[in-house]
Amino acid sequence: MKPVVVLVGRPNVGKSTLFNALTRTRQALVADLPGLTRDRQYGDGRVGGRPYLVVDTGGIVSEHDPLTALVATQTRLALAEADAVICVVDGREGPNPDDFLIASQLRALNRRLCLAVNKTEGMDNELAVAEFHALGLGRPHAIAATHNRGLDALMQAALQGFPPENPEPPAGTGMRIALAGRPNVGKSTLANALLGEERVVVSDLPGTTRDSIHIPFSRNGKEYVLIDTAGVRRRSHITDPLERHSVAKTLQAVDEAQVVLLVFDAREEVSEQDVTLAGHILAQGRSLVLVVNKWEGLDAARREWIRRELVRRLPFLSFARPHFISALEGLHIGPLFPAMERAYRSGGRTLPTPELNRILRAAIAATPPPIVRGRRIKPKFIHQGGKYPPRVIVHGNLVSETPDAWRRYLGQRVREHFRLEGTPVEVEFREGDNPFAGRSQKAPTARDEAKRRRLKRFRKAHYD
Repeated sequence: MKPVVVLVGRPNVGKSTLFNALTRTRQALVADLPGLTRDRQYGDGRVGGRPYLVVDTGGIVSEHDPLTALVATQTRLALAEADAVICVVDGREGPNPDDFLIASQLRALNRRLCLAVNKTEGMDNELAVAEFHALGLGRPHAIAATHNRGLDALMQAALQGFPPENPEPPAGTGMRIALAGRPNVGKSTLANALLGEERVVVSDLPGTTRDSIHIPFSRNGKEYVLIDTAGVRRRSHITDPLERHSVAKTLQAVDEAQVVLLVFDAREEVSEQDVTLAGHILAQGRSLVLVVNKWEGLDAARREWIRRELVRRLPFLSFARPHFISALEGLHIGPLFPAMERAYRSGGRTLPTPELNRILRAAIAATPPPIVRGRRIKPKFIHQGGKYPPRVIVHGNLVSETPDAWRRYLGQRVREHFRLEGTPVEVEFREGDNPFAGRSQKAPTARDEAKRRRLKRFRKAHYD
């Protein structure tokens, strides 16, 4: 299971910049304004092959006003689910009274603590961190988040002592299936329906499930591990201290799973939390099955409305066919198992190179790539570069300029040709440097012309 690393500190010390550097994204909003971050922000990082979950928080200050109190509440919730805490301070301003206040609060936690002295670019490391020993948080680490300096050493210190990631399933063997979604959409009821017994506590109260539960079971001679999770809902709505772990636990369960059942409530609209969670599942490359629960008793107009909502709010999940069920009454539960098997097999499918190149040529003939700076983008060769999810790599001239629309179009052609279900297709374009750039052009010799003709015949015989 990935350890959870939480970033804390007073405002404008560079926590969000550090978050973006650790996750290699621009997920957190960054500006030279204090108090910009208010909610918790979750992201994935990796150091030395060791993955972790990093959480960005708002700044902690000694002032008291309603907004500051809400931000502080979000930070306390993040600290409660942390395995390690990184306190970020400003190396150019020196220790601040708020830094000492934060340090005293962190020392009371039973968590691994690390001190990151940020904004030390152009400074001597020893001099930059000298004053911060007074905070009592151990040896300070001089970093420059903007320039990605000192981050590996910082994270290795923060993760020291944690057991290495275990690639094996935590309990049982077989396909690992995670149930994800907002609270009270029927995940635990669906878990009981899949298991065929009342194995998980079910209640109409949201938040009944507090932790991720791993349940090994078998069906038709096949082994599975079902992971029931706590629901993910808007962080500002989390008031129960026992519910504070739900977000991190759900994201960790998604990371452990091979197939995720994303559960929706047919009686409610598709919310922003549903879209965010779906995006995280997609980013992790997990096979996905959409499940719309509580389908019983709905009229035709409502059923058509929810179908349109799924298409409108989740256009990036067009590869996943929704299943409309009633977990409470056990309606249409059986087809979920074949759907999960198809999604898992699609994620690990081998895509032969000759077929991929035929698809590429057909795609170019039907819809050629656009012209960039007066030159046509020319994809020339395609091959598979990975699985779970399937990834294809396209080589050619100017392919790095390929627009996202044509990338999605090619991925759709590949998915339709191989009938892949429940898994995205990642398309990567690679454009190599011209080894003859800058060299003077020479007139071709007779030997060069003969070689060119042989190469042309070879390509026509094997690729045309």
